[in-house]
Amino acid sequence: MIDPTQGGRGRTSVLFVCTGNICRSPTAEAVFRALVERAGLAQSIAIDSAGTHDYQVGQPPDPRAVEQARLRGYDLPDRFARQLEEEDFARFEWIVAMDMFNLSELEELRPRDYCGHLALFLDFDPRGKVLEVPDPYHGETEDFDRVLDLVEPAAAGLLAAVRKALSERDA
Repeated sequence: MIDPTQGGRGRTSVLFVCTGNICRSPTAEAVFRALVERAGLAQSIAIDSAGTHDYQVGQPPDPRAVEQARLRGYDLPDRFARQLEEEDFARFEWIVAMDMFNLSELEELRPRDYCGHLALFLDFDPRGKVLEVPDPYHGETEDFDRVLDLVEPAAAGLLAAVRKALSERDA
């Protein structure tokens, strides 16, 4: 993990958070990572995901999420679900929640001295029609497609916000 406080000028970090860290947050991580790599910013932006609860700690991403992402050209991280840690607030400048429940959990856990960006992920969707990424875990294949439909424009909007912050920092 890149520590943005140690990485030098222009470095930042983004953490995607859902409940169990096997569907929505790894999907958002994969889509955002692909955009960051295409933009040539992989060395400047550290990216990870976590869950607010320990329900699926140690499990790989949901196979349905992996397959639907693959069909759109994204590789979900080869990783195992992990629970959010207090240290994540020190490691990540941008922490984005998939829904209001998880944002509320993050706000309760946030240290008083956290100066980063804590927000709903879909706040970065320029269309602004939907507030939350619904949890597809108990759903069907089309629910995983819906997650991707919501994540793609929000990831592009988030990248634009991160790039703007980096350029202002470097100015």
